[in-house]
Amino acid sequence: IVGVVGVAQDVTDATKHDRAVAAAAHELRQLVDTANAPIFGIDVNGNVNEWNDKTAEITGYSKEEALDKPLVSAFIVPKLRKSVQEVMENALKGKEKSNYELEFYTKSNEIRHLLVNATTRR
Repeated sequence: IVGVVGVAQDVTDATKHDRAVAAAAHELRQLVDTANAPIFGIDVNGNVNEWNDKTAEITGYSKEEALDKPLVSAFIVPKLRKSVQEVMENALKGKEKSNYELEFYTKSNEIRHLLVNATTRR
């Protein structure tokens, strides 16, 4: 052995970019969490994967309680479950719906009426 050779790459720009992206993601997370409107989302299986502070306030269910629960069967009144399921499935296919009224059960079994825009999340 006669020595060591070091090969390096300048990743300064990539590091700056990654930090900027992380900061923007953090700001968007704060915007969603603290919005003065209920924001909730589902995954492709219909399970809750987004539940902001306002949704928690309105329903009485914390984010931790709501996450991974099936949105329609856990939170929507029975008479609307089929139509809400269709709206959610259509939104997942890119067919968005605006000003759709649904009825949510609260943790205390009250019914809250929400006007919803269902849009695809990519």
